[in-house]
Amino acid sequence: MHAVCIARHRILSDHICSVFRAAGIACEAVVGFADGMKVTRSRFPDVVICDYDLLVSAPLDEWERDALLVEVPIIAVSLTRRPEEAHLANAREIAGFLYLPTLEEEMLTRVLHAAAGREGVRAPDGVMRWNPGDVERLRHD
Repeated sequence: MHAVCIARHRILSDHICSVFRAAGIACEAVVGFADGMKVTRSRFPDVVICDYDLLVSAPLDEWERDALLVEVPIIAVSLTRRPEEAHLANAREIAGFLYLPTLEEEMLTRVLHAAAGREGVRAPDGVMRWNPGDVERLRHD
């Protein structure tokens, strides 16, 4: 599985990549949403992993209008915001939200494979299709 990790600066995109590489995901670190769109168009990864704070100001409507990009699921990740603090409920392009400090490797792998449409892989209930309340509830089950 290949992922593009997009963040506001190199240190953060490298760190996000390191988290996902530890789970066996081939990652490419990219800085900025515009460059992330270019890399995604040229590499067509299985999934895009994007820093939540960058997504707040990202041109998601441009992503949605692009025939290639709209096929690549975006997973929002955060090191600082818990799901209940996130507000992207209307973003159709967001396939899920992961709060990295409490994320376990098994859930991370399941979420990414499910987002990428891997056959036979089912995401934990409530993690896919952006619903911050459901993601937090998973941590208590």
